[in-house]
Amino acid sequence: MSSSPPATADTATAVTATADTAAADTADTATADTAADAAATENLLRCWIRETAVPRPADDLLTVPLPASGVTVEAPVRYWSPVGWHRFGPAHVQGTGTPLAASALAALIAVETAAADPAQVADLTGRVADSTRRTAEFVRQRAGQPADPEGTTAFLAAEQALITGHPLHPTPKSREGLTDAELGAYSPELRGSFALHWFAADPSVISADSTLAGRTAQGLMTELAEDSVRAPEGTVLVPAHPWQAKDIVTRPAVRALLDAGLLHDLGRAGPEWSPTSSVRTLYRADAPVMLKFSLGLRITNSRRENMRVELERGAAVDRLLAAGLGDTLRAEHPGFDIVRDPAWIAVDATDGSPTGLDVVVRDNPFPASEPVQAVCAAGLVAPRPDLGPDAPSQLATVVRGLAERTGRSITDVAEDWFDRYLQHIVTPVLWLYATYGLGLEAHQQNTLVVLDEEGRPAGGRYRDNQGYYFSPTRSTALYGWVPEVGRDLGTYVDDEIIDERLAYYVGINNMLGMVGALGSQGLADEDALLRRAADTLGKLAAEHGDRLRLATTLRTAATLRCKANLLTRVHGMDELTGPLEAQSVYVDLANPLAGAAR
Repeated sequence: MSSSPPATADTATAVTATADTAAADTADTATADTAADAAATENLLRCWIRETAVPRPADDLLTVPLPASGVTVEAPVRYWSPVGWHRFGPAHVQGTGTPLAASALAALIAVETAAADPAQVADLTGRVADSTRRTAEFVRQRAGQPADPEGTTAFLAAEQALITGHPLHPTPKSREGLTDAELGAYSPELRGSFALHWFAADPSVISADSTLAGRTAQGLMTELAEDSVRAPEGTVLVPAHPWQAKDIVTRPAVRALLDAGLLHDLGRAGPEWSPTSSVRTLYRADAPVMLKFSLGLRITNSRRENMRVELERGAAVDRLLAAGLGDTLRAEHPGFDIVRDPAWIAVDATDGSPTGLDVVVRDNPFPASEPVQAVCAAGLVAPRPDLGPDAPSQLATVVRGLAERTGRSITDVAEDWFDRYLQHIVTPVLWLYATYGLGLEAHQQNTLVVLDEEGRPAGGRYRDNQGYYFSPTRSTALYGWVPEVGRDLGTYVDDEIIDERLAYYVGINNMLGMVGALGSQGLADEDALLRRAADTLGKLAAEHGDRLRLATTLRTAATLRCKANLLTRVHGMDELTGPLEAQSVYVDLANPLAGAAR
């Protein structure tokens, strides 16, 4: 029988250090779990309030009766936002004081909204639990490495800053299908990076388009491979996200291509790319383009696979911008532009079914060598629990820094910052819709803000080939550049539908979301910001008249149609499939701008 050696001072010190490290790790994990659960609970309560029209409680104690379960949930109100960006303390069961974790609250809410469908109850509960667990991991790992790695561009840093995600979504960080091991590589929140997975396809099963001067999509793929992979003679290189590559080889249509020798799996190779906030769009600071892949993970509400009409839409809009719209837009609003999607390439199945092998080529206006760096609006306003329980967002840091340097009050600086945001982001988007009937689905994640050297908005960029809408009554103004553009691109829909979508994405999510961020972070009074927004909308309505009824609707309508992310999730709807007008649940929201306008 062996015995342990006697403990020495060095051994005791090592044991103590190990114990201290373990205790610190445990504390870090507990802190991360608490922060993630608090964020998820607030999201659920915000969604419930918005989607069921709960009024502000008189005593700053929110009560949510849930008769289907026979309980009432309570939560102290830390901040009540006119636009819905409320803040709450921990939730508990009324009467017993039993604390409610986010997953337990999700189960109660799911029973209330979908009691007749146990599968929907289980689905929402499981996804909230998954999203919360992922968020806790992001907080824990980022807290251990708070500084951005050397060489990180401002663009990429903002893309990686959405630690808790959309504040009015029940499952903003759900990544169904990702293993824990994959999470680190494929998550922007963990600063992941990885090499692409390459396939080679026979030209007979390739579809592609390119507006790049003198360059085909096929040729660009060869350039991006950088001699790290060789395609069999006579074939075309096609990259894939590594997770997608693993998934698609099990699909019958792809398996048939592989078996027939029309497709070759070449494996991973080449330089590493970083995921941006959408997870599936990848960036390299030294590359001329970004790549947007299909990714069959369910992220928020949808499986993120490219549809052919979206690929075609991006190239069509690029041709439109190149034909003259881009110059016209920049002449009217010099600081605003659209990030282009000038090419795409895809592999077609012999039976016509989706292969999941399709790539959007997106321009990269923000390489390391470019002094102008635009940052994602959602990343700019994002809370940062990874930096501490009261750590400021980048927006708060910018506003407070400006106030300190200029000697002005934080409130004055925040109001000025918001005025500039309206001027450089909201106004160009609504001008484009009024003048040319081209609507942009410019929610905060699709909006990039160009900041000047002091941190004030000086311009903006829009990105996303999914989010272009063409108005039947006004997009004819584009035909002088590209005849009939938009008619066959899947979003040529009635103005009423476009107005509803833009009222949500541009008005509620983006503009009012910025109001909520400034207010909930203690930087400005939301009512004062709402008056400024109403003034801007009034000027736009006067300038454009009937061509921009949306501005009047946003400014004066008693209610606005608002996407209900909780109900959309409960009912298992995929926002990328089905008719445009029926892809999400929409509810009526009391319009906080109406009072401001009066």
